[in-house]
Amino acid sequence: MQVFLLLHRQLSFLLLLLVLPLLLLLQLQCSGISNDSNQSPCDLGKRCRLKVGTHIVPAVIVFGDSVVDTGNNNNLATVFKVNYPPYGKDFYGGQPTGRFSNGKVPPDLIVEELGIKEVLPPYLGPSLPIEDLRTGVNFASGGGGYDPLTSQLASVISLPGQIELFKEYLEKVKSMAGEEAVNDILSKGLFVVVTGSNDVTNTYFNNPLRRYHFDFESYSRLLVDSASSFLQDLYNLGVRRIGVFSLPPIGCLPSQRTLVGGIQRECVKNYNELAELFNTKLSMEINSLSQRLPFAKMVYVDAYYLPLDMIQNPAKYGFDFSNIGCCGTGTIEVAFLCKYTCTNVSEYVFWDSFHFTEDAYRIIVRDFLNKNLKNLIM
Repeated sequence: MQVFLLLHRQLSFLLLLLVLPLLLLLQLQCSGISNDSNQSPCDLGKRCRLKVGTHIVPAVIVFGDSVVDTGNNNNLATVFKVNYPPYGKDFYGGQPTGRFSNGKVPPDLIVEELGIKEVLPPYLGPSLPIEDLRTGVNFASGGGGYDPLTSQLASVISLPGQIELFKEYLEKVKSMAGEEAVNDILSKGLFVVVTGSNDVTNTYFNNPLRRYHFDFESYSRLLVDSASSFLQDLYNLGVRRIGVFSLPPIGCLPSQRTLVGGIQRECVKNYNELAELFNTKLSMEINSLSQRLPFAKMVYVDAYYLPLDMIQNPAKYGFDFSNIGCCGTGTIEVAFLCKYTCTNVSEYVFWDSFHFTEDAYRIIVRDFLNKNLKNLIM
């Protein structure tokens, strides 16, 4: 019966595709497409790949921090790198690649779900063939943020530094594939920005000087102004489709619960309050930019409430543990402190005390694509 229903849905979709080729952009291999952009067409826990032609999304380009870094920090003189075990234990061949998780991270899952390629390589990784350059690369650097001081303290690549690498990348593509290929990437590519958590946890709450000079209102304004400047820089380079992720519920990360959450390891209220304040301002700024920049398709991506629900109700998403990570004791370990792991990572929302597991990231990525992709490409 289930096979019959699945075939019926697929045949119905193909018929619609023939009749309405200009109106339908997405094809799903399970459950069909919902008219409600806020409703996920894929059941939780089931693999469901979005099929989007490369003529619609020819490339994915990512900027940000350790949530989306796929190995750009490997050769930097910084502690913010994880090109050693047990990181990558569930990646291809169990090899550590600089990804801050047990397996794939959001950029990899985005290109996989879109059917572009299996992983998104770091721009500073080994020499990339032209096909990899044309279908997208990653400029994210773990430990960075919107606050210029964040990247400086971590000795990693700042957002302006990532912009410079992006300009270099465009010149490479132009020399290898021509100006038309560059224009195709700029106008039709999907650009993703994920950063800001380190600004809150490392630079603001762990830096007395920052707290002395800035209250929540002024610091969130500093971050949003930096984000706005970065997005305008991308736009001025010709970038048009940009998804900007909000901050997650930072106060509920295992490390922050351990460090600041008291004996009971509760979620840290003021950390989440600052994250929510920033998110509100970021959303308003992106709406403003979308109105002021005539060809921009900028979308604010809520990355706060779904992760919060996963943390508060792990069983709903197929997990058992959400207040500790799989790595070490799960309470504080991250990066070089991570020496051993749990026996079953699929039971955990978090890989280490700061980053999610591949399974958790997949849920978040699918939610992002299901809710936001149409607004970015139409």
